[in-house]
Amino acid sequence: MAAYYSGKLAKHGATARGADWKDEASQRTRFDVLLTLVEDQTASLVDVGCGLGALLPHARAKNFSGAYLGIDIAPAMVQAARLLHEADVLARFEQGAAPDEPCDYAVASGIFNVRLAHDTSRWQTYMEDTVALMDRSAHRGFAFNCLTSYSDSDRMRPDLHYADPLAWFDRCKRRYARSVALLHDYGLWEWTLIVRKDR
Repeated sequence: MAAYYSGKLAKHGATARGADWKDEASQRTRFDVLLTLVEDQTASLVDVGCGLGALLPHARAKNFSGAYLGIDIAPAMVQAARLLHEADVLARFEQGAAPDEPCDYAVASGIFNVRLAHDTSRWQTYMEDTVALMDRSAHRGFAFNCLTSYSDSDRMRPDLHYADPLAWFDRCKRRYARSVALLHDYGLWEWTLIVRKDR
């Protein structure tokens, strides 16, 4: 996976396409939805699978003033993100799959979409483990998105993962918090779960 995303960066540069997004407009839409999680603009935020850290300036423009940690498994992404955002003294970027310290909120955008040749059951386990990690890391809540199993079957690609939003709502509601919101109405073939623990 690290090689896949590093290849996208090398091909498209420090752009939305370089982070394997279709365009910047859809990326901004995802960020807006994910950031509905953050009710305290001075809180700490971990961006799991941060890519180029594009969420950071978007959050800053929405008045987020807290500490930000971006983590990514691709060294090239982390290096590029550090250069792009070196002026932000409250931000840091680290290579890895897990944050090195707890936070208030954790978000993950797009990290469950591209499964390449991994089988569905293995990918499900990866999702479960990663969401559990986000739960352990974030005191106040977490949010993540995934392509939807309600996508048109003739448009589904075999290298992408399409998850059942209802199954994931049930899992998060039963395991992690009473306050869980499923958002599936923002114009993209995906869903977002917002899990708040401090209500």
